[in-house]
Amino acid sequence: MAKVHRCTAEDGRTTYTDKRCRDINAADAPPTPAAPGAVSKGMRAARCPHNVQDLIFEVTSAIDSRDANRLAALYHWPGLSSDEGYRILDRLAIIVDRPLVDVSAVMPSSPEGVDGEYYPQTTVRQAPVGLRVEQTLDNGSTPARTYFGLRRHLDCLWISF
Repeated sequence: MAKVHRCTAEDGRTTYTDKRCRDINAADAPPTPAAPGAVSKGMRAARCPHNVQDLIFEVTSAIDSRDANRLAALYHWPGLSSDEGYRILDRLAIIVDRPLVDVSAVMPSSPEGVDGEYYPQTTVRQAPVGLRVEQTLDNGSTPARTYFGLRRHLDCLWISF
């Protein structure tokens, strides 16, 4: 297992990486002094979203703050290789750099054969199967859409591609 380094970039942002900080043109970040259980000003306590509404809030906040690391903290990483991880991090970085329009839950499609027909509304309520992120490209008018799948692991909801 690779060691995770906490680095401070030239712009002051904290980045976590398996590379040495100097290899990514950053400095080793000093440990944050805090009382046990305390959260420093400007930092938020780590928590996992237990429901879709909380996950949508966290994804929205990560994109609004243009923080790829915060979005990556919501991603389901188990079982991925390093190469897959880097590709995903690159995709997440692109997503947080685009202006956000909306994040919404994606519901499963209706059962086969009932499109356009009456579909009883008393059926078992189904859980969302994904998130749809609506954005624009840098020109502010060209739409961009990303779909994330949802995974429940350790009683938390995670996004995945």
